[in-house]
Amino acid sequence: MITTLLVIAGILYLALQLEDTFKIPSPLGLIALSFAAHYGFQQVPVLTGDAPHFAALVVFLLPILLISDSLEIKLADLKEHGLSLLYLSVVAAGLSLVMALLVSDWLFADYNLSTAAIIVLFAMVLATDPVSVVSIFSKFELPHRLKILAEGESLFNDATALIVFVFVGLFALGGGEITPAYVAEISLAVVFGSLAVGVGIGFVGLAVMKTTTNRIAEMMVLILTGYGAFQLAEHVYALLNVLGAHSHLHLSGILSCIFATITVHHVMTQAIAEESHQIDREEVVLKIEARDQAVTSSMIDSVMHRIKTTIEERDRHLRTKEDVQLLALVANTVLFVAMAEMIDLRLLLQYRTEILVMFLGTTLIRAAMIGLFAVITNRTDKMVNVGFRWWGVLTFAGIKGGLSIVMLTMIPTSFAHFEMFKAIVVGIIMLSTFIYSGILLTFIRLNREVFREELAGETH
Repeated sequence: MITTLLVIAGILYLALQLEDTFKIPSPLGLIALSFAAHYGFQQVPVLTGDAPHFAALVVFLLPILLISDSLEIKLADLKEHGLSLLYLSVVAAGLSLVMALLVSDWLFADYNLSTAAIIVLFAMVLATDPVSVVSIFSKFELPHRLKILAEGESLFNDATALIVFVFVGLFALGGGEITPAYVAEISLAVVFGSLAVGVGIGFVGLAVMKTTTNRIAEMMVLILTGYGAFQLAEHVYALLNVLGAHSHLHLSGILSCIFATITVHHVMTQAIAEESHQIDREEVVLKIEARDQAVTSSMIDSVMHRIKTTIEERDRHLRTKEDVQLLALVANTVLFVAMAEMIDLRLLLQYRTEILVMFLGTTLIRAAMIGLFAVITNRTDKMVNVGFRWWGVLTFAGIKGGLSIVMLTMIPTSFAHFEMFKAIVVGIIMLSTFIYSGILLTFIRLNREVFREELAGETH
């Protein structure tokens, strides 16, 4: 265990040094260093040795990654860009699956894949990695609206991909009949059910948080809130059965965790903002009273107490965010180390043609979906206009992550094309991490000055 700790700490340190010195995004450094460490230790597993154990590890660490990313999302931004995020994370995903079904015979002509198999495969590679996107964006001055679109899509896209995978793909793979009515019914149930669970648990977390002013305790409550929402959503059927409902309903732990964290973050920041406004109002009154020489020591003490309390609360919340981000960074390091252990290079080489074909196909489909988004946004005032530069950023922000492997482990191992699907998913994660990140970095650097001007224009 001590060796494992040393490996993880060393990899994280070196990845951060590469990021600070050479501007290499930490996910790229983490993957490269994880492979180097794995083969340097003669391929002896230090965390997990197979896909099921890796999937369990991802599920264990996924909520902390979601909590960290959700703390960067503001409710005001969701309201302002709701239509755009709805298209990017839901509509585009649906249209991508339609395109996939249309070109599947050309992409995999030799395998005769069923409609259910195509949905399962493409749903796995639709899930994007918000950690990689946030890591890259944090190194540049980018327009706030562009960051919201890319980071918000990465966050909510995971939930959409998982819903499609479980409730449509696996359902059909198991012999279930897919109808428009079924898709609409299950989608509404999962989305609104997950929303209700997330917001409800979020307010429970807020009530508990009011019982402490200890920063570490506050962070623990935030973590309990995110994990609690995730767990309850995934096992809501058990609660319903206890209540006598005899239900098999599964909700989205990802969505519930996101909504719970956003609820806590929004209410806390609103309370701090209101306190700040109250202080401003009292400051005006205090100045007026001072001119009339009617200032009392109790008035001054009251204002000073409010100022001190508000500053302490704001600083505590900011430090809690930083602590959660640190935990998320460690969690991401653990995931990349585990991923290096479970990747079978022999299998990747065996299916290298299928991996490359799938990677090229999904890249073109994503580029087309973002292109359609640009056309739509340029014809309405209700969505942010997307030009060529933003199209390039949004297209190559579709980096894949560990959630794809979690979905992979849900497929029955008896499935005829399981080995090929495993190779394709892992291969696309690797290719997208390095190729997409490289293109994204280059594209942003080439347009750095324009993006900086657009950011300055937003703040004026």
